[in-house]
Amino acid sequence: MNFKVGDEVVVIAGSDKGKTGKIIKTNKTANTVVVEGVHIIKKHQKPNGQESGGIIEREAAINASNVMLIDPKTKKRTRIGHTTDSKTGKKIRITKKSNEKID
Repeated sequence: MNFKVGDEVVVIAGSDKGKTGKIIKTNKTANTVVVEGVHIIKKHQKPNGQESGGIIEREAAINASNVMLIDPKTKKRTRIGHTTDSKTGKKIRITKKSNEKID
């Protein structure tokens, strides 16, 4: 999976198609991501010592194939590529549309 926490992504499939947000959490083994403000579910929470019970809303995980990175230069969705940095020799992520480095 090419996504990292903090990446700005857009949903390309499903009921939340077109929504954008930042990645909060990734799960590489299940190939899922949790995006801020996308795929909101209602969870029935039992009360415990610190919090009261009730129905809370939170983000659920979606498959990583249903999101695409937003290019910081063109503000459009793009694929992620990899290349090596000429100075350090480390592998870095780049956007396919504008060849911009992704931090």
